[in-house]
Amino acid sequence: MTRSFRTAALGACLALGLTTAAQAATLARYVLLGEEGVPVARLITDADACPVLSIDGRRARMALRAGPETLPLRRTASTPEASKPSAFPVRVCERTLPRTARRVRLEGQLLPLPPRRIDRILVIGDTGCRVKAADKAYQACNDPKAYPFAEIARRGAAWKPDVVLHVGDYLYRENACPPGVSACASPAWGYGWDAWQADFFAPAAPLLAAAPWIVDRGNHENCDRAGQGWWRLLDVRPLEPGRDCVDPARDFDNDDAPPYAVPLGGGAQIVVADLSIAPIKPLADDDPRKAQYERDFDAIAAFAKRGTFTFLTDHKPILGVGATDKKGEIKLYPGNGAIQSAFAARDPALLPAGVDVLLSGHIHLWEQASFAGKAPSQFIAGLSGTQEDIVPLPRALPGDFEVAPGLHADKFSSWIDGFGYMTLERAGPRRWHVKVWSREGQIVNRCEIDGRRSWCEVPQVEVHNG
Repeated sequence: MTRSFRTAALGACLALGLTTAAQAATLARYVLLGEEGVPVARLITDADACPVLSIDGRRARMALRAGPETLPLRRTASTPEASKPSAFPVRVCERTLPRTARRVRLEGQLLPLPPRRIDRILVIGDTGCRVKAADKAYQACNDPKAYPFAEIARRGAAWKPDVVLHVGDYLYRENACPPGVSACASPAWGYGWDAWQADFFAPAAPLLAAAPWIVDRGNHENCDRAGQGWWRLLDVRPLEPGRDCVDPARDFDNDDAPPYAVPLGGGAQIVVADLSIAPIKPLADDDPRKAQYERDFDAIAAFAKRGTFTFLTDHKPILGVGATDKKGEIKLYPGNGAIQSAFAARDPALLPAGVDVLLSGHIHLWEQASFAGKAPSQFIAGLSGTQEDIVPLPRALPGDFEVAPGLHADKFSSWIDGFGYMTLERAGPRRWHVKVWSREGQIVNRCEIDGRRSWCEVPQVEVHNG
């Protein structure tokens, strides 16, 4: 066997999560950027112990974050007969890295570290393959044209980002593929490691190796769905007892985490907010989520005062536009009413001063909206793998349509019929170039961000992925 063949075979094993006696049983290795941009190295393994890594030539053992465990079955969004306990027969190891670290090796491989100044950001979202019995939704997970996340990850890695931002919703294989539906046939389903590996870690492998990640939580990672895996695998903070979505009595606390900021250098930053449990409609004053989101507003406002340019990422679009089709009648609906109602209680301007751009997912399309500087621009990047929304948006919004009470968009652009990703490239202290890419790596739209304002070349992209 030639050396090149052995290398290729090992890479295939790693991508599929397979192990052999000749390699270290590593299933995934990646770097997350946590509070204040501190890098956290993670490794998922079925080995008996966590390995040692090298930080600028000094050896340091990784700590055990979570050991092998099958978590008890609890009420989920699916019926009991369509659910199963979440099995994690793997170890999750981690090590917080110094921000000054320049070379970190794990099992002979260099880990991706953030540069001192982050200028190139790849944005993806809603990446899992939808298999949900309640909706009779059976995306063809085995067809790379129908489920192209692996291709998007390869294309995104080739762009050489400084950091990857995922705006939420990683796991969609909630139920077993029904008999006779070969397109989604897979032994991996539910909320345990097998589904996380199939839906995220295996297809994302090239991007996990290419750059560190900033991860936002989606509603698919709430406690009644894949929250157990979220806390074990992706949340950036230390895993605490009871902070695991196991006990339903603690769901309210487990479905909430305070915002944190990741500095990008040059005064720019990304503030990460976990608002994914928000319902659609405005919240009553006695709803405990309203007080929760008011606290989040205050934290976001404090972070925004520290920077000269602030991206705020949360999964559900605060100022986005969606559409429904009921018996041929297309109806537009505005941004998230629950978050709007809580934030408006803190400030009638809705978003804190200093927040310039909102980055979200949740709606399975790409979208841009600008509000003449009266509010931050909104971008939605929920286009990276999950079965798309198919209700078209208009080329221009009706003049009387309010994205939030009293707020109208003066610039609007969308792409609904295509998978892909978005990139951000710094062009000045408060300017960013935006490109929207198809899964084939073709640019389908270009936009500019200047402070809170943004505009795009194409109001409605008509390129179709084949």
